[in-house]
Amino acid sequence: METYTKRVRDSILPLSVADTLPKAFEEWRFTGHTHDHEEPHETCQLCGQEGLRYHFEIQNRFTNHSLDVGSHCILQFNVAVYENGRRLTPADAKRQLEKLVQKMRLDSCIRALERLARAENSQILSGALKYYRTNKKLTPMQAFVVFWRLRRNRIDHDPSFFNVTLKKKRYMDDLAAMETSKVHYFWRALTPSQRKHAVTLGHTVPID
Repeated sequence: METYTKRVRDSILPLSVADTLPKAFEEWRFTGHTHDHEEPHETCQLCGQEGLRYHFEIQNRFTNHSLDVGSHCILQFNVAVYENGRRLTPADAKRQLEKLVQKMRLDSCIRALERLARAENSQILSGALKYYRTNKKLTPMQAFVVFWRLRRNRIDHDPSFFNVTLKKKRYMDDLAAMETSKVHYFWRALTPSQRKHAVTLGHTVPID
C-alpha cells in the first residue's frame, strides 16, 4: 500500500500547489476528454496501473498540468467530474464515466464496421453499418455476416462491445433457424439472457 500511495504522491504533488494528497486532489478535475487506444497497453499516469485501453484526462485548475489516468483513479480519489457546470456526486460521476466508456465502445464498433464496408463492396455490410449507426444493434443475420467478414478481413474488433437485437419475432425466428456454427460467430455479442434463450432454441455454448 505504501508503494501505491508513494506512486500517487510522486505523480500528483509536483504538479499541484498543495503539498498533501487530500488538498492536492481538490485542485484537479476531469476535463471530459477521453482517448480509446484500441488496445489495453497504456498506463495510468497517476497510479501506474498498466493494461489500460481508455484514458481520461484530468487537469489542475491552478497549474494547468494534466494527466491521463484510468477512470478508477478518478473515482478512487474523488476527482471532480462536472456536467453542465454542476459537480456530480460520486455515484453520478461513476455513471457518467460508465456512459463515456459505452460511447467509446460504440464508436469502436462503428469504426470496425466502416473499415469492413470499405474493404468489401457489399450491400449487406453497408446496410449493417447504417442499421448500427441508427439502432446501436445488429440483427442476428447481420451479426453473423459482420463477424464472419470481420474475421476474414482481419479487422480488429471486440465482439463483446457489439449488441444484438432479438426484440422482433422475425429476429427470434432467424436465430432459431440459424445453424449453431453461425450463432457462435456472434455469441460474445449476446447478453447472458440472450445466450440462455439461444440454448433453449437448441444452440450449444461454444467451446473456447
